[in-house]
Amino acid sequence: MEKPSTKHIWRCVIYYLWLCLAKGQASDTIRGKRSGLKKFYYWAVEKGVRYIDQINLDLMDEYHAYLNVYRKELDGQPLSDAQKRSLLTFVKTFVQYMHRKGLLVENSLASIELPSRGFQLPKALYSVNEIESILRQTLLFGIKGLRDRVILEVFFATGIRRGELIKLNLDDVDFQNELIRVHGKGKRERLIPISKRALEWLVLYIGKVRPMFAFIGSGNSLFLANNGKRYKPGKLSDMASQYVKLAGIERPGACHLYRHSTATEMLENDADLRHVQELLGHADISTTQIYTHVSRAKLSAVYSDTHPSAQSDSGLFVKVKNSF
Repeated sequence: MEKPSTKHIWRCVIYYLWLCLAKGQASDTIRGKRSGLKKFYYWAVEKGVRYIDQINLDLMDEYHAYLNVYRKELDGQPLSDAQKRSLLTFVKTFVQYMHRKGLLVENSLASIELPSRGFQLPKALYSVNEIESILRQTLLFGIKGLRDRVILEVFFATGIRRGELIKLNLDDVDFQNELIRVHGKGKRERLIPISKRALEWLVLYIGKVRPMFAFIGSGNSLFLANNGKRYKPGKLSDMASQYVKLAGIERPGACHLYRHSTATEMLENDADLRHVQELLGHADISTTQIYTHVSRAKLSAVYSDTHPSAQSDSGLFVKVKNSF
């Protein structure tokens, strides 16, 4: 794609997104950037700002103020700190790239101060019993349900991302060594363990189920949608969320709920934080540390065993109660 001859914001955004695609960034990542920059563009046009050389720190202060009072259409709730930071970061990175490509003389947002990410726990956590209940729902839907069961079993066994599961190929599964090769973010590959239970489901799927969906265009893709091709991200989420509803669970959740549960359960069972980081493919261990705040059972047990107040039984309450 040729460098744009105009500095019009949206024309430059299209060029920027093409650059991101050429670098091999995930489709979900590019989709998020497009949505975020589109939001900024619509706001900027209302302010009379149409060109990238009009974007400066003063304008971004106004945009930040707008995000602070913005309310989401679906539920009327404000944006979280993390969401506001992401929306501002989209613009910052975009301007940075335009400077690198010579479309801007200077990077006007080089010194922008971004808000804190804040602290946000996963929206919905599921117990192992709840996940087992969700998995059982798949058996009501014949051959398609069997395929869905295998997909959800792999999600639960590995904690991989939706985009990573979509990319899996047949030769990514090492049955002998009980490993699976995951194509992660930024083209980073990792080998992670997978349970015997999930492998048994995969044997059934590859031998009996997958051939019923496959055609010449399926290639080496491991998991096939109804059309015999790789799943699209949205369709995979729709499939996963329907089983949550069928299990009678009203909390939100789809593909990522298994990732949350995998991390939390492993930490509950004394897994080392670094090992969980490697399994999940987090580049920064601080991302993995979120799950230490979710995992409360161990903290409660340690508290009961070590805190003087939790250990003491002075009988004071009984004495006070009897005095009335």
